Amino acid sequence: MNTEPVKNYFETAGVVAHYAEAASRLGLWRSEEKLFTRLFGKEASLLELGCGVGRIAIGLHELGYCNLLATDYSRPMIERLRALAKLLEYSIPSQVADATHLAFEDEVFDGALFGFNGLMQIPESAKRAQALREVHRVLRPGAWFALTTHDRDFSPYKDFWRAEAQRWAEGRQSPDLEVFGDRIEETGDGLHFMHVPSFGEMEALIEQSGFRLEASVMRSELGAEPPEVEAFSDDCRFWVLQK
Repeated sequence: MNTEPVKNYFETAGVVAHYAEAASRLGLWRSEEKLFTRLFGKEASLLELGCGVGRIAIGLHELGYCNLLATDYSRPMIERLRALAKLLEYSIPSQVADATHLAFEDEVFDGALFGFNGLMQIPESAKRAQALREVHRVLRPGAWFALTTHDRDFSPYKDFWRAEAQRWAEGRQSPDLEVFGDRIEETGDGLHFMHVPSFGEMEALIEQSGFRLEASVMRSELGAEPPEVEAFSDDCRFWVLQK
């Protein structure tokens, strides 16, 4: 699938406003705070990919994390983050960056995170693999990388995936889909893309990227989230990787 329509989706006013509301109203999920504070020291140089309007970056800043660079490939998202940070009088470095081609030297960050299923919103399996390799490249040896994805094996939409598997088996899948697990939804703001991987698919992708898989757990297993968080996002799987 062409990446331009996907990027355009994240640059629309409606989608930026949706992420801004999440940054202002929801903040860090309980599961994120529990995991991130165990993995990363407050002085560590951290790279956040797919930061949106700063829901995670602002939450970590409020916990005392002082050396985080927030990045997103959507310029309107970064501009809205900067406006929100200025309003809050928070110093949060941010820049526009493409996770598949990071303009950083090798081994410069102590840790990285890619929240809210951001990796799986990159179209094309080769580009998702490239993004993982790029993160691996810019991390120092021993550094942690935390990310989330949906999990097709634990999906609440099992009827859909059974029907989708049948469509693929019969060659009736949408021509816009590259691999099984891709989903494209037409919205009022344009095309929303998401790849929903299986556990085994993620294991293979992680191994190919050079990372070591330390742990993997569903958000719901880390503890209960407030109703507003569950309404904002379906259950997802956390992956903890180490270089």
